[in-house]
Amino acid sequence: MSAALRNRRAGRKVWRGRIGICVALGAMALGLAPLAQAAPVADDSWAFYGHDAGGQRFSPLNQVNKANVAQLSLAWTFHTGDIADGHDGPRSGLETTPLFIDGRLYLTSAFNRIIALNPATGRQLWAYDPKIDIHTWYGDGLINRGVAAWRAPGRDKGACSLRLFEATLDARLVAVDAATGRPCADFGRNGEVSLRDVPGYEPGPYHMTSPPAVIDGMVVIGSAIDDNTKVEMPGGVVRAYDAKSGVLRWSWTPLAPSSDRKSGAANAWSIMTVDLKRHLVFAPTGSASPDYYGGLRPGDDRWADAVVALDSRTGRLVWGFQLVHHDLWDYDTASSPLLAEIPHNGKRVSVVVAANKTGFLYVLDRDTGRPTFPVEERPVPASEIPGEQTSPTQPFSVGLPALAPQSLDPDQVYGLTPADREACRALVAGASGHSVFSPPSRQGVIATPGNIGGPNWSGFSFDPTRNLLLVNTNNMPALVRLAPPDQLLAASRTAPVNGHGDVGPQRGAPYGMARAMLFAGPSDSPCAKPPWGELLAVDLAKGVIRWRRPLGTMSEVNPALDHDGLGSISLGGAITTAGGLTFIGGALDRRFRAFDTDTGKALWSTELPASAHATPMTYRFKGRQYVVIAAGGSAKITEERQGDSILAFTVPSR
Repeated sequence: MSAALRNRRAGRKVWRGRIGICVALGAMALGLAPLAQAAPVADDSWAFYGHDAGGQRFSPLNQVNKANVAQLSLAWTFHTGDIADGHDGPRSGLETTPLFIDGRLYLTSAFNRIIALNPATGRQLWAYDPKIDIHTWYGDGLINRGVAAWRAPGRDKGACSLRLFEATLDARLVAVDAATGRPCADFGRNGEVSLRDVPGYEPGPYHMTSPPAVIDGMVVIGSAIDDNTKVEMPGGVVRAYDAKSGVLRWSWTPLAPSSDRKSGAANAWSIMTVDLKRHLVFAPTGSASPDYYGGLRPGDDRWADAVVALDSRTGRLVWGFQLVHHDLWDYDTASSPLLAEIPHNGKRVSVVVAANKTGFLYVLDRDTGRPTFPVEERPVPASEIPGEQTSPTQPFSVGLPALAPQSLDPDQVYGLTPADREACRALVAGASGHSVFSPPSRQGVIATPGNIGGPNWSGFSFDPTRNLLLVNTNNMPALVRLAPPDQLLAASRTAPVNGHGDVGPQRGAPYGMARAMLFAGPSDSPCAKPPWGELLAVDLAKGVIRWRRPLGTMSEVNPALDHDGLGSISLGGAITTAGGLTFIGGALDRRFRAFDTDTGKALWSTELPASAHATPMTYRFKGRQYVVIAAGGSAKITEERQGDSILAFTVPSR
């Protein structure tokens, strides 16, 4: 037995990144020459999904500030025209975050169309349609979070000197000319590369929703893979393609082939970030398949549920840090890794900020992956499911506060009425476990947080002038039951959770999964105490939560829940600005809000045509600052109103 394994079983702290560092040293020995770097982001632009390559989502613009944000008003609205209601195919959502480069806005629609807009008026300049089949079922619905951009070195003008890349739902990587919207003929075949050449590829279950990352003249992409359908899903390979030619340059697989394991996925479906100087790609990986039964994938499933640093030039693993071992809860690393410099122990250190749906926050050294704030391997409960071998410990981030509640006992339940509370109490009391890392069971377990988090793909933004990390979190536990395939439907009906759930057959495993968010009682009330969603500011210099505020309401799903202070589950993140403001939509109430970054005080809000499940952005054009948000509702929350609006707000000119 290895010393590391002995320590883990004893519940002692073990850092889990040594293998990655050995590989990194091998990569350094190659002596690869540095490649040309991208130009720095202009103060008034938004050139990456997260504003900068490291994903801080912080803008240095301050024309819109605390003093005048109350005057923020609608400047223009653009309608994509792409809405699918789900009656004869998948339902659409609108999750795009536009880029602003060289005086133009670039965004994507629910149908994967790439669109260029005039930033002052919202007038369409051109649109490119990759013509996906909008009737094919993609596990996340019809959504796309945006494009990435690359400028050919030494070329400021000419066809495809600035090109936009989109990874489509039907697994293609397309490149178009930012000036005209025409395909870049020198990229792949007629401007596109097939991403379907992965083992076990299936149309629909294997798809792409997030923008690629661009670094060192390469376009790096992950994939989205359906959860809980079967054991052996396609592999979660991360690949890099030449930004000019479309030729595959490297690939990296999170799960190494093994004769004693049946699994797949562990894919990087969320947004990747890059360190241009260090030549590093930071990929957040999800759970191995299937999510809730791991008896056919023994071990830690490394590097699933992790943050990995890959050499952008070779694809070699530099280091990895696993946030969940042998995941049985769908606790993906959904948040995009964020790169920052923070004061720590008397000096400034370069870090990667990571979080997953557990509610834990991790701050890791950017060069080594070692925790900057303490992380301990602590014992967790074992599973009683035959064939299941849970990890004996999990990595608890003990140097930073948890971002969301991680347990729900029967005496802690909530309900709008006594009948609601009694229904919730009975559900929770009948479960075999009630906290983070309680293993799924046939009796049922209260997964706290549930599969939407804690933090989700909404991620976080960072104000470097204040050392404040802004993050929105969910507090919505889930009831999870395992059952043999012939009993799965019956198991899904035994809990009165008012239909807020789904069933995963997990074909090939001895157990399927029945899961539901914990609503109960005549009023259809959440069982967890509010707030059900919050916006938090974490001081990364001191390792404390500076402030936390309830975020929104859930009026779109239940008018009875439309009360200030209750909060809402949210999908769609925050941005911060030098004006001292934090902007966020996300909640289930069709509102877009601005908060004081220093205090959390709500300073402004406006009603939108639909809820904004997207991350906003801001830019300056001809002397005026605009704040933009996509408002289209959710592809998964069917009670929500749908829309197709891109809205820009500004303050009156002086």
